[in-house]
Amino acid sequence: MQISNWLSAQLLNAALRNTAFTPPSTVYLALYTSDPTAADTGTEVSGGGYARRVVTFAAPALENGFQTTKNSADVEFPIATADWGLVTHVGIRTAATGGNLMWSKALDNPRTIESGDKPKFLKDGTLVRFAQ
Repeated sequence: MQISNWLSAQLLNAALRNTAFTPPSTVYLALYTSDPTAADTGTEVSGGGYARRVVTFAAPALENGFQTTKNSADVEFPIATADWGLVTHVGIRTAATGGNLMWSKALDNPRTIESGDKPKFLKDGTLVRFAQ
């Protein structure tokens, strides 16, 4: 995953400048039809019944030389009531609407979401991985 400019600044300030950082108590999985980029400039899905979903993570563990965390439960989006387009990326955000982008990732298998589809990310999917 790519860390956002916002989160990079928060973590660097906390670790190196002793600046308080309060992490969000809940994080949300968002779907994008273009790369959100570190600057949070991508196009998030909107309309057609779309809403970000709460995502929870297991404790990080070393996996193949990377600190890795995986979603600890399935993440199901609502049934699309209109076409959402080709979903190419996901992002982890700090709020159900608005908020800040924390990380983003290109999907290994982008999907076109059409009316009647119900996107789902299965438990234990690797959404975050950090080089160690």
